[in-house]
Amino acid sequence: MNKSKEISDAELVVQYQSGDKEALITLVTRWHKKFCSHAYWYTKEAELSKDIVQESWTVIINKINTLRQADKFGSWGLSIVTRKAIDSIREQNKHRKLDDYTEANLVEEEQVNMAPQHSLVLKEIKGLPNEQQVVLKLFYVEGYKIHQIAELLNIAKGTVKSRLFTAREKLKSILKIRNHER
Repeated sequence: MNKSKEISDAELVVQYQSGDKEALITLVTRWHKKFCSHAYWYTKEAELSKDIVQESWTVIINKINTLRQADKFGSWGLSIVTRKAIDSIREQNKHRKLDDYTEANLVEEEQVNMAPQHSLVLKEIKGLPNEQQVVLKLFYVEGYKIHQIAELLNIAKGTVKSRLFTAREKLKSILKIRNHER
């Protein structure tokens, strides 16, 4: 078994904080791809996602010595990537409409071996406003709790609940209509 797989993120953080530069290399190797995938979900642009993750690593490296709960490295890093991605989207929105990035093509991985119903649901989700898409992904795909989503997005818990409820209701009504058409 690979030694880097045996060492937890928390141990690697503590080692890096103690001066072991190799620990950071292991963390980057372990988390970089997930961070890129996470950023891509928000931006739908591969190159932009890589830039966001690069900026995020800069923040992570500069602030890792202030991380007191080393076991929270993954969620801490993902929250930095999320904030950077959302900031990037906000910046893009100054220059183009919101719909430009909510109607992006499906990720290639999602297109492989996809059931027709799954494809339909994903298509309908892509048609929701971006704010609702983000909350749905964080809640259902990433497994964040409502209070965590509120913290990540810097919005009230009630706003998170409202966006989740509205998105669910829209999807229910759209899918109900589609099922009756058959």
